[in-house]
Amino acid sequence: MNEDKQPQIGGKIRRLRRQRHISQNSLAKDLAISASYLNLIEHNRRKITVPLLFKISGYFGIEPGELAESDDAQLVGDLMEVFGDDLFVDSDLTNQDIRDLAFSNPVAARAVLRLFDKYKENSQTGEKLKPTPQSEEGQYHRATDAISDFLQENANHFPTIEQAAERIRTDIDHASNNLMEGIGTYILNVFGITWRLSSLPTNIARRFNPNNGLLEISDILPPESAIFTLAHQLGLLAIEHEINEIFDNSNLPEQDAPALASNVLASYFAAALIMPYTPFLNACKQYRYDIDRISRRFSVSFEQVCHRMTTLQRKGEQGIPLHLIRTDIAGNISKRFSLSGIHIPRHSGACPRWNVYSAFLQPGQINIQLSQMPDSEIYFCIAKSFEKGGFKHNAQRRNFSIGLGCHVSNAKRMIYSDGLDLSNETQIVPIGVGCRICPRMECEQRAHPPANHRFNIDGNQKAESLYGRI
Repeated sequence: MNEDKQPQIGGKIRRLRRQRHISQNSLAKDLAISASYLNLIEHNRRKITVPLLFKISGYFGIEPGELAESDDAQLVGDLMEVFGDDLFVDSDLTNQDIRDLAFSNPVAARAVLRLFDKYKENSQTGEKLKPTPQSEEGQYHRATDAISDFLQENANHFPTIEQAAERIRTDIDHASNNLMEGIGTYILNVFGITWRLSSLPTNIARRFNPNNGLLEISDILPPESAIFTLAHQLGLLAIEHEINEIFDNSNLPEQDAPALASNVLASYFAAALIMPYTPFLNACKQYRYDIDRISRRFSVSFEQVCHRMTTLQRKGEQGIPLHLIRTDIAGNISKRFSLSGIHIPRHSGACPRWNVYSAFLQPGQINIQLSQMPDSEIYFCIAKSFEKGGFKHNAQRRNFSIGLGCHVSNAKRMIYSDGLDLSNETQIVPIGVGCRICPRMECEQRAHPPANHRFNIDGNQKAESLYGRI
Protein backbone atom coordinates (compact mmCIF):
# COMPACT_ATOMS: atom_id res chain seq x y z
CA MET A 1 0.00 0.00 0.00
CA ASN A 2 1.26 3.48 -0.85
CA GLU A 3 2.42 5.44 2.19
CA ASP A 4 -0.10 8.16 1.39
CA LYS A 5 -2.89 5.58 1.55
CA GLN A 6 -2.02 4.41 5.07
CA PRO A 7 -4.81 5.29 7.52
CA GLN A 8 -3.86 8.46 9.39
CA ILE A 9 -5.91 8.15 12.54
CA GLY A 10 -3.75 9.92 15.09
CA GLY A 11 -5.68 13.15 14.81
CA LYS A 12 -8.96 11.32 15.35
CA ILE A 13 -7.63 9.61 18.47
CA ARG A 14 -6.45 12.97 19.82
CA ARG A 15 -9.84 14.59 19.14
CA LEU A 16 -11.72 11.75 20.85
CA ARG A 17 -9.42 12.03 23.87
CA ARG A 18 -9.79 15.80 24.13
CA GLN A 19 -13.56 15.70 23.63
CA ARG A 20 -13.80 13.45 26.70
CA HIS A 21 -11.31 15.55 28.68
CA ILE A 22 -8.86 12.67 29.07
CA SER A 23 -5.18 13.43 29.53
CA GLN A 24 -2.58 11.78 27.35
CA ASN A 25 -1.01 10.15 30.41
CA SER A 26 -4.33 8.71 31.58
CA LEU A 27 -5.18 7.23 28.19
CA ALA A 28 -1.67 5.79 27.80
CA LYS A 29 -1.95 4.16 31.23
CA ASP A 30 -5.33 2.62 30.42
CA LEU A 31 -3.96 1.30 27.12
CA ALA A 32 -0.84 -0.07 28.83
CA ILE A 33 1.52 1.92 26.61
CA SER A 34 3.88 4.80 27.31
CA ALA A 35 2.72 8.38 27.01
CA SER A 36 5.54 9.08 24.56
CA TYR A 37 4.39 6.22 22.32
CA LEU A 38 0.80 7.51 22.41
CA ASN A 39 2.08 10.97 21.52
CA LEU A 40 3.84 9.55 18.46
CA ILE A 41 0.66 7.71 17.44
CA GLU A 42 -1.45 10.86 17.82
CA HIS A 43 0.96 12.68 15.51
CA ASN A 44 0.95 9.79 12.98
CA ARG A 45 4.64 9.11 13.56
CA ARG A 46 4.11 5.49 14.52
CA LYS A 47 1.90 2.93 12.84
CA ILE A 48 -0.79 1.48 15.04
CA THR A 49 -0.97 -2.29 15.48
CA VAL A 50 -4.22 -4.17 14.95
CA PRO A 51 -4.51 -5.26 18.63
CA LEU A 52 -3.96 -1.66 19.77
CA LEU A 53 -6.50 -0.43 17.21
CA PHE A 54 -9.12 -2.75 18.71
CA LYS A 55 -8.11 -1.71 22.22
CA ILE A 56 -8.48 1.99 21.46
CA SER A 57 -11.78 1.53 19.64
CA GLY A 58 -13.12 -0.49 22.57
CA TYR A 59 -11.97 2.20 24.99
CA PHE A 60 -13.94 4.88 23.14
CA GLY A 61 -16.90 2.58 22.42
CA ILE A 62 -16.70 2.73 18.63
CA GLU A 63 -16.11 0.18 15.89
CA PRO A 64 -12.50 -0.25 14.68
CA GLY A 65 -13.65 0.65 11.18
CA GLU A 66 -15.02 3.97 12.44
CA LEU A 67 -11.67 4.76 13.97
CA ALA A 68 -9.78 3.78 10.82
CA GLU A 69 -12.04 5.95 8.65
CA SER A 70 -10.14 9.16 9.30
CA ASP A 71 -11.79 12.44 8.32
CA ASP A 72 -8.40 14.04 7.65
CA ALA A 73 -8.60 13.31 3.90
CA GLN A 74 -11.08 16.16 3.45
CA LEU A 75 -8.81 18.38 5.53
CA VAL A 76 -5.87 17.57 3.25
CA GLY A 77 -7.94 18.44 0.20
CA ASP A 78 -9.07 21.74 1.71
CA LEU A 79 -5.49 22.64 2.59
CA MET A 80 -4.27 21.80 -0.91
CA GLU A 81 -6.95 24.08 -2.32
CA VAL A 82 -5.87 26.87 0.03
CA PHE A 83 -2.16 26.52 -0.73
CA GLY A 84 -2.97 26.38 -4.43
CA ASP A 85 -4.01 30.04 -4.24
CA ASP A 86 -1.80 32.63 -5.95
CA LEU A 87 -1.02 34.00 -2.48
CA PHE A 88 1.33 31.03 -1.92
CA VAL A 89 2.78 30.78 -5.42
CA ASP A 90 6.34 31.44 -4.18
CA SER A 91 6.15 29.28 -1.06
CA ASP A 92 7.41 26.09 -2.76
CA LEU A 93 5.19 23.90 -0.59
CA THR A 94 4.92 20.28 -1.65
CA ASN A 95 1.92 17.98 -1.31
CA GLN A 96 3.84 16.08 1.35
CA ASP A 97 4.35 19.28 3.37
CA ILE A 98 0.61 19.85 3.31
CA ARG A 99 -0.18 16.26 4.30
CA ASP A 100 2.30 16.48 7.17
CA LEU A 101 0.50 19.56 8.50
CA ALA A 102 -2.95 17.95 8.24
CA PHE A 103 -1.96 14.62 9.77
CA SER A 104 0.45 15.79 12.46
CA ASN A 105 -1.54 18.80 13.67
CA PRO A 106 -5.10 18.95 12.33
CA VAL A 107 -6.06 21.60 14.91
CA ALA A 108 -3.47 24.00 13.49
CA ALA A 109 -4.46 22.99 9.96
CA ARG A 110 -8.08 23.93 10.60
CA ALA A 111 -6.91 27.22 12.08
CA VAL A 112 -5.11 27.89 8.79
CA LEU A 113 -8.37 27.22 6.94
CA ARG A 114 -10.25 29.65 9.16
CA LEU A 115 -7.62 32.31 8.63
CA PHE A 116 -7.72 31.83 4.86
CA ASP A 117 -11.53 31.93 4.91
CA LYS A 118 -11.30 35.31 6.64
CA TYR A 119 -8.73 36.50 4.12
CA LYS A 120 -11.00 35.49 1.21
CA GLU A 121 -14.01 37.13 2.82
CA ASN A 122 -12.18 40.40 3.37
CA SER A 123 -10.67 40.27 -0.12
CA GLN A 124 -14.16 40.07 -1.58
CA THR A 125 -15.56 42.88 0.56
CA GLY A 126 -12.48 45.11 0.37
CA GLU A 127 -12.13 45.17 4.14
CA LYS A 128 -8.87 45.06 6.05
CA LEU A 129 -8.17 42.21 8.42
CA LYS A 130 -9.50 43.10 11.85
CA PRO A 131 -7.42 42.44 14.94
CA THR A 132 -10.53 41.58 16.97
CA PRO A 133 -12.20 38.60 15.29
CA GLN A 134 -15.14 38.63 17.69
CA SER A 135 -16.02 42.27 16.99
CA GLU A 136 -19.43 43.18 15.64
CA GLU A 137 -18.01 44.67 12.45
CA GLY A 138 -17.41 41.31 10.76
CA GLN A 139 -17.36 37.55 11.09
CA TYR A 140 -14.25 35.67 11.99
CA HIS A 141 -15.31 32.70 9.91
CA ARG A 142 -17.92 32.62 7.20
CA ALA A 143 -20.93 30.82 8.63
CA THR A 144 -21.53 28.60 5.61
CA ASP A 145 -17.98 27.24 5.66
CA ALA A 146 -18.20 26.80 9.43
CA ILE A 147 -21.37 24.72 9.04
CA SER A 148 -19.82 22.58 6.30
CA ASP A 149 -16.86 21.87 8.57
CA PHE A 150 -19.21 21.20 11.48
CA LEU A 151 -21.20 18.60 9.51
CA GLN A 152 -18.02 17.01 8.17
CA GLU A 153 -16.49 16.69 11.64
CA ASN A 154 -19.67 14.98 12.89
CA ALA A 155 -20.00 12.75 9.79
CA ASN A 156 -23.40 14.45 9.33
CA HIS A 157 -24.86 12.19 12.00
CA PHE A 158 -26.33 13.35 15.32
CA PRO A 159 -27.51 10.45 17.51
CA THR A 160 -29.32 12.57 20.10
CA ILE A 161 -31.44 14.21 17.40
CA GLU A 162 -32.18 10.82 15.86
CA GLN A 163 -33.36 9.58 19.27
CA ALA A 164 -35.56 12.64 19.81
CA ALA A 165 -37.09 12.27 16.35
CA GLU A 166 -37.88 8.60 16.94
CA ARG A 167 -39.44 9.32 20.32
CA ILE A 168 -41.62 12.11 18.94
CA ARG A 169 -42.54 10.10 15.82
CA THR A 170 -43.88 7.32 18.07
CA ASP A 171 -46.13 9.83 19.87
CA ILE A 172 -47.29 11.30 16.56
CA ASP A 173 -48.12 7.89 15.08
CA HIS A 174 -50.24 7.13 18.14
CA ALA A 175 -52.19 10.34 17.57
CA SER A 176 -52.96 9.94 13.85
CA ASN A 177 -52.37 7.77 10.80
CA ASN A 178 -51.76 10.93 8.78
CA LEU A 179 -48.28 12.32 9.49
CA MET A 180 -49.09 15.97 8.84
CA GLU A 181 -52.22 15.83 10.99
CA GLY A 182 -50.22 14.01 13.67
CA ILE A 183 -47.53 16.70 13.72
CA GLY A 184 -50.23 19.36 13.97
CA THR A 185 -51.87 17.56 16.90
CA TYR A 186 -48.50 17.14 18.62
CA ILE A 187 -47.50 20.82 18.46
CA LEU A 188 -50.98 21.81 19.65
CA ASN A 189 -50.97 19.41 22.62
CA VAL A 190 -47.34 19.97 23.64
CA PHE A 191 -46.71 23.61 22.70
CA GLY A 192 -50.22 25.08 22.39
CA ILE A 193 -49.56 26.08 18.79
CA THR A 194 -52.16 25.99 16.05
CA TRP A 195 -51.11 25.75 12.42
CA ARG A 196 -52.85 26.39 9.13
CA LEU A 197 -52.17 26.83 5.43
CA SER A 198 -52.20 30.54 4.51
CA SER A 199 -51.49 32.86 1.63
CA LEU A 200 -48.12 34.30 2.64
CA PRO A 201 -45.93 36.91 0.95
CA THR A 202 -43.66 35.77 -1.86
CA ASN A 203 -40.61 33.79 -0.69
CA ILE A 204 -42.07 33.22 2.79
CA ALA A 205 -42.62 29.50 3.43
CA ARG A 206 -43.49 29.74 7.11
CA ARG A 207 -44.53 32.44 9.58
CA PHE A 208 -44.87 31.87 13.31
CA ASN A 209 -46.36 34.34 15.76
CA PRO A 210 -45.35 33.30 19.30
CA ASN A 211 -47.75 35.87 20.81
CA ASN A 212 -50.91 34.14 19.59
CA GLY A 213 -49.41 30.70 18.98
CA LEU A 214 -50.31 30.70 15.28
CA LEU A 215 -48.08 28.94 12.76
CA GLU A 216 -48.82 29.64 9.10
CA ILE A 217 -47.48 27.50 6.25
CA SER A 218 -47.57 28.84 2.70
CA ASP A 219 -50.45 27.28 0.78
CA ILE A 220 -48.49 27.21 -2.50
CA LEU A 221 -45.82 24.82 -1.25
CA PRO A 222 -45.88 21.28 -2.67
CA PRO A 223 -46.99 18.65 -0.10
CA GLU A 224 -43.47 17.36 0.62
CA SER A 225 -42.21 20.89 1.27
CA ALA A 226 -45.20 21.82 3.43
CA ILE A 227 -44.80 18.86 5.76
CA PHE A 228 -41.03 19.37 5.96
CA THR A 229 -41.59 23.02 6.86
CA LEU A 230 -44.02 22.02 9.61
CA ALA A 231 -41.58 19.40 10.93
CA HIS A 232 -38.76 21.95 10.83
CA GLN A 233 -40.73 24.31 13.09
CA LEU A 234 -41.39 21.41 15.45
CA GLY A 235 -37.65 20.78 15.52
CA LEU A 236 -36.92 24.36 16.56
CA LEU A 237 -39.37 23.94 19.42
CA ALA A 238 -38.74 20.35 20.54
CA ILE A 239 -34.99 19.78 20.43
CA GLU A 240 -33.59 23.01 21.85
CA HIS A 241 -31.82 21.03 24.60
CA GLU A 242 -30.23 18.62 22.11
CA ILE A 243 -29.09 21.50 19.88
CA ASN A 244 -27.51 23.38 22.79
CA GLU A 245 -25.73 20.23 23.93
CA ILE A 246 -24.29 19.75 20.44
CA PHE A 247 -23.15 23.39 20.40
CA ASP A 248 -21.42 22.95 23.76
CA ASN A 249 -19.29 20.15 22.28
CA SER A 250 -18.54 21.93 19.01
CA ASN A 251 -16.01 24.49 17.82
CA LEU A 252 -18.52 26.68 16.02
CA PRO A 253 -17.51 30.35 15.95
CA GLU A 254 -19.76 33.07 17.34
CA GLN A 255 -22.05 35.43 15.42
CA ASP A 256 -24.01 33.88 12.51
CA ALA A 257 -22.80 30.27 12.70
CA PRO A 258 -24.86 29.11 15.74
CA ALA A 259 -28.08 30.54 14.30
CA LEU A 260 -27.42 28.85 10.97
CA ALA A 261 -26.47 25.62 12.74
CA SER A 262 -29.77 25.66 14.67
CA ASN A 263 -31.61 25.90 11.37
CA VAL A 264 -29.54 23.06 9.89
CA LEU A 265 -30.10 20.81 12.91
CA ALA A 266 -33.83 21.54 12.86
CA SER A 267 -33.82 20.43 9.21
CA TYR A 268 -31.91 17.31 10.27
CA PHE A 269 -34.65 16.64 12.83
CA ALA A 270 -37.37 17.16 10.23
CA ALA A 271 -35.76 14.63 7.90
CA ALA A 272 -35.31 12.13 10.72
CA LEU A 273 -38.96 12.58 11.76
CA ILE A 274 -40.36 12.11 8.25
CA MET A 275 -37.85 9.40 7.24
CA PRO A 276 -37.18 7.40 10.43
CA TYR A 277 -33.72 5.88 10.54
CA THR A 278 -34.29 2.14 10.47
CA PRO A 279 -37.23 2.09 8.00
CA PHE A 280 -35.34 4.48 5.75
CA LEU A 281 -32.12 2.46 5.86
CA ASN A 282 -34.10 -0.71 5.15
CA ALA A 283 -35.72 0.97 2.14
CA CYS A 284 -32.29 2.03 0.88
CA LYS A 285 -31.06 -1.53 1.10
CA GLN A 286 -34.24 -3.05 -0.36
CA TYR A 287 -34.45 -0.63 -3.28
CA ARG A 288 -30.64 -0.35 -3.67
CA TYR A 289 -30.66 3.41 -3.18
CA ASP A 290 -33.25 4.02 -5.90
CA ILE A 291 -33.94 7.65 -5.00
CA ASP A 292 -37.18 8.05 -6.96
CA ARG A 293 -38.67 4.90 -5.45
CA ILE A 294 -37.68 5.91 -1.94
CA SER A 295 -39.13 9.38 -2.60
CA ARG A 296 -42.51 7.79 -3.32
CA ARG A 297 -42.20 5.47 -0.32
CA PHE A 298 -41.83 8.40 2.12
CA SER A 299 -43.62 11.12 0.07
CA VAL A 300 -40.54 13.34 0.00
CA SER A 301 -38.49 15.09 -2.67
CA PHE A 302 -35.42 13.88 -4.54
CA GLU A 303 -33.19 16.33 -2.66
CA GLN A 304 -34.62 15.35 0.72
CA VAL A 305 -33.84 11.68 0.06
CA CYS A 306 -30.28 12.49 -1.03
CA HIS A 307 -29.66 14.49 2.13
CA ARG A 308 -31.09 11.78 4.36
CA MET A 309 -28.92 9.13 2.70
CA THR A 310 -25.79 10.98 3.81
CA THR A 311 -26.82 10.77 7.50
CA LEU A 312 -26.93 6.97 7.78
CA GLN A 313 -23.95 6.53 10.08
CA ARG A 314 -25.50 4.93 13.15
CA LYS A 315 -23.16 2.51 14.90
CA GLY A 316 -23.83 -0.99 13.57
CA GLU A 317 -26.41 0.30 11.05
CA GLN A 318 -24.37 2.27 8.55
CA GLY A 319 -25.38 2.99 5.01
CA ILE A 320 -23.02 3.58 2.11
CA PRO A 321 -20.44 6.32 2.85
CA LEU A 322 -21.63 8.98 0.41
CA HIS A 323 -20.69 12.43 -0.75
CA LEU A 324 -23.17 15.16 -1.66
CA ILE A 325 -22.79 18.44 -3.49
CA ARG A 326 -25.40 21.00 -4.49
CA THR A 327 -24.55 23.69 -7.01
CA ASP A 328 -26.45 26.30 -8.94
CA ILE A 329 -26.19 26.85 -12.68
CA ALA A 330 -23.43 29.44 -12.17
CA GLY A 331 -21.27 26.91 -10.35
CA ASN A 332 -21.78 28.24 -6.81
CA ILE A 333 -21.54 25.36 -4.35
CA SER A 334 -24.16 25.78 -1.61
CA LYS A 335 -23.86 22.35 0.06
CA ARG A 336 -20.86 20.06 0.34
CA PHE A 337 -20.25 16.92 2.36
CA SER A 338 -18.05 13.89 1.77
CA LEU A 339 -17.72 10.51 3.43
CA SER A 340 -16.80 8.76 0.20
CA GLY A 341 -13.32 10.28 0.16
CA ILE A 342 -13.84 12.55 -2.85
CA HIS A 343 -12.75 16.13 -2.30
CA ILE A 344 -15.24 18.93 -2.95
CA PRO A 345 -13.81 22.44 -3.38
CA ARG A 346 -14.11 24.83 -0.48
CA HIS A 347 -13.86 28.19 -2.21
CA SER A 348 -14.10 27.66 -5.96
CA GLY A 349 -16.38 25.89 -8.38
CA ALA A 350 -15.82 22.20 -8.98
CA CYS A 351 -14.44 20.61 -12.15
CA PRO A 352 -16.60 21.29 -15.26
CA ARG A 353 -16.02 17.68 -16.30
CA TRP A 354 -17.96 16.47 -13.26
CA ASN A 355 -21.48 15.30 -14.04
CA VAL A 356 -22.97 17.57 -11.37
CA TYR A 357 -22.57 20.31 -14.02
CA SER A 358 -23.40 18.37 -17.18
CA ALA A 359 -26.67 17.39 -15.45
CA PHE A 360 -27.95 20.88 -16.27
CA LEU A 361 -27.92 19.87 -19.96
CA GLN A 362 -30.42 17.05 -19.26
CA PRO A 363 -32.80 18.46 -16.64
CA GLY A 364 -34.74 15.94 -14.62
CA GLN A 365 -32.63 12.97 -15.72
CA ILE A 366 -30.20 10.90 -13.68
CA ASN A 367 -26.68 11.35 -15.03
CA ILE A 368 -24.12 8.64 -14.21
CA GLN A 369 -20.35 8.98 -14.23
CA LEU A 370 -17.23 7.15 -13.14
CA SER A 371 -15.10 10.05 -11.91
CA GLN A 372 -11.38 9.68 -11.34
CA MET A 373 -9.55 12.18 -9.16
CA PRO A 374 -5.88 13.09 -9.68
CA ASP A 375 -4.88 10.68 -6.88
CA SER A 376 -6.22 7.84 -9.13
CA GLU A 377 -9.16 7.06 -6.84
CA ILE A 378 -12.39 6.39 -8.76
CA TYR A 379 -15.87 7.38 -7.59
CA PHE A 380 -19.33 6.40 -8.77
CA CYS A 381 -21.30 9.63 -9.15
CA ILE A 382 -24.91 10.35 -10.03
CA ALA A 383 -26.34 13.81 -10.59
CA LYS A 384 -29.69 15.38 -11.35
CA SER A 385 -30.71 18.99 -12.00
CA PHE A 386 -34.03 20.36 -10.82
CA GLU A 387 -35.97 23.55 -10.19
CA LYS A 388 -36.99 25.02 -6.86
CA GLY A 389 -39.58 27.67 -6.14
CA GLY A 390 -41.94 29.00 -8.74
CA PHE A 391 -45.03 27.48 -7.18
CA LYS A 392 -47.31 30.00 -8.85
CA HIS A 393 -47.60 31.59 -12.27
CA ASN A 394 -44.70 33.83 -13.31
CA ALA A 395 -42.83 33.15 -10.07
CA GLN A 396 -39.03 33.14 -10.21
CA ARG A 397 -37.48 29.67 -10.35
CA ARG A 398 -34.05 28.58 -9.14
CA ASN A 399 -32.01 25.89 -10.88
CA PHE A 400 -29.85 23.48 -8.90
CA SER A 401 -28.00 20.25 -9.45
CA ILE A 402 -27.50 17.60 -6.80
CA GLY A 403 -24.51 15.29 -7.02
CA LEU A 404 -24.44 12.10 -4.92
CA GLY A 405 -21.91 9.32 -5.00
CA CYS A 406 -19.63 6.78 -3.39
CA HIS A 407 -16.28 5.15 -3.87
CA VAL A 408 -16.38 2.78 -6.83
CA SER A 409 -15.95 -0.17 -4.44
CA ASN A 410 -19.50 0.49 -3.20
CA ALA A 411 -21.06 1.18 -6.61
CA LYS A 412 -22.72 -2.24 -6.96
CA ARG A 413 -24.83 -1.44 -3.92
CA MET A 414 -26.58 1.30 -5.92
CA ILE A 415 -29.14 0.43 -8.59
CA TYR A 416 -27.70 3.05 -10.93
CA SER A 417 -24.64 0.85 -11.54
CA ASP A 418 -26.73 -1.85 -13.24
CA GLY A 419 -25.59 -2.40 -16.82
CA LEU A 420 -22.42 -0.36 -16.31
CA ASP A 421 -19.04 -2.04 -16.72
CA LEU A 422 -17.19 -0.61 -13.74
CA SER A 423 -13.91 -2.13 -14.92
CA ASN A 424 -14.03 -0.47 -18.35
CA GLU A 425 -11.40 2.26 -18.26
CA THR A 426 -12.87 3.96 -21.32
CA GLN A 427 -15.90 4.96 -19.23
CA ILE A 428 -13.80 6.75 -16.62
CA VAL A 429 -13.85 10.56 -16.75
CA PRO A 430 -10.75 12.26 -15.30
CA ILE A 431 -11.83 15.16 -13.09
CA GLY A 432 -10.07 17.46 -10.65
CA VAL A 433 -10.85 19.54 -7.61
CA GLY A 434 -10.17 22.99 -9.01
CA CYS A 435 -7.98 24.30 -11.77
CA ARG A 436 -5.55 25.96 -9.36
CA ILE A 437 -4.53 22.64 -7.80
CA CYS A 438 -5.35 20.17 -10.57
CA PRO A 439 -2.25 18.63 -12.20
CA ARG A 440 -4.06 17.59 -15.43
CA MET A 441 -2.24 19.77 -17.92
CA GLU A 442 -3.88 18.01 -20.87
CA CYS A 443 -7.38 19.20 -19.86
CA GLU A 444 -8.99 21.30 -22.56
CA GLN A 445 -11.50 22.80 -20.10
CA ARG A 446 -9.07 24.58 -17.83
CA ALA A 447 -10.25 28.00 -16.68
CA HIS A 448 -6.98 28.82 -14.86
CA PRO A 449 -3.45 27.47 -14.85
CA PRO A 450 -2.22 25.52 -11.82
CA ALA A 451 -0.73 27.67 -9.09
CA ASN A 452 2.80 26.48 -9.88
CA HIS A 453 2.45 26.84 -13.68
CA ARG A 454 5.05 28.69 -15.68
CA PHE A 455 4.14 29.73 -19.24
CA ASN A 456 6.34 28.40 -22.01
CA ILE A 457 5.07 29.95 -25.22
CA ASP A 458 6.49 28.59 -28.48
CA GLY A 459 5.59 30.70 -31.49
CA ASN A 460 6.05 27.72 -33.81
CA GLN A 461 3.39 25.53 -32.27
CA LYS A 462 0.32 25.93 -30.09
CA ALA A 463 -1.14 23.61 -27.51
CA GLU A 464 -4.91 23.09 -27.45
CA SER A 465 -4.95 24.84 -24.08
CA LEU A 466 -2.95 27.97 -23.32
CA TYR A 467 -2.00 26.35 -20.03
CA GLY A 468 -0.63 23.14 -21.54
CA ARG A 469 3.11 22.55 -21.35
CA ILE A 470 4.80 22.40 -24.74
